[in-house]
Amino acid sequence: MGHEDLRITRTKQLIKNAFLDLIDEHGFEAVTVKAITERAGINRGTFYSHYVDKFDLMEKLIEAIFHEAERKLVKQIPRVFGDQRGPAAHELLVPFIRFIEDNKILMKPLLGPNGDPQFQARLRSYMHAALFQRSPTVLFDATKALVPADYLVSYISSAHMGVIYEWLYNERPETAEDIARIIYTITFEGPLTAGGLKP
Repeated sequence: MGHEDLRITRTKQLIKNAFLDLIDEHGFEAVTVKAITERAGINRGTFYSHYVDKFDLMEKLIEAIFHEAERKLVKQIPRVFGDQRGPAAHELLVPFIRFIEDNKILMKPLLGPNGDPQFQARLRSYMHAALFQRSPTVLFDATKALVPADYLVSYISSAHMGVIYEWLYNERPETAEDIARIIYTITFEGPLTAGGLKP
């Protein structure tokens, strides 16, 4: 990586950090480009050389989340929940949970009850593709499923994101490893067994 590339990477990180701090303090709606550039210690021209506006910046950060999900989660799905799973299969979820934890300032407003419905819809369609459509990571066979695929995906994605949101929003003490184990247990054993109602 050249000197120029490093400078661009560092500038983008400054912008991202300033943006996330301001969202955390004031909420996304109140954030302005002026506030971002002042917090990041850069001029507005520098911001506009990388992003059209704050919506473009948010979109790029969301794209990075999906890119990381692909790298850290989707490729692992068959090993986590498939036939080859081992006793520590839940540990394969940990890198993705840690990534969400590192980006919790962004994830909290996106995942919450007043979160971005477009992001949540994209998340569901992304999970649908990952679980049912994309070879070789396809986990479920829609022709053998007992319920329509859309409902299954909606249930799984809402349940997983609900667990993660509970953890992030309420500043819970569990580690990323604990959350991975909780998600794995509820998904694999089912909520009734996880809740102690069925042996």
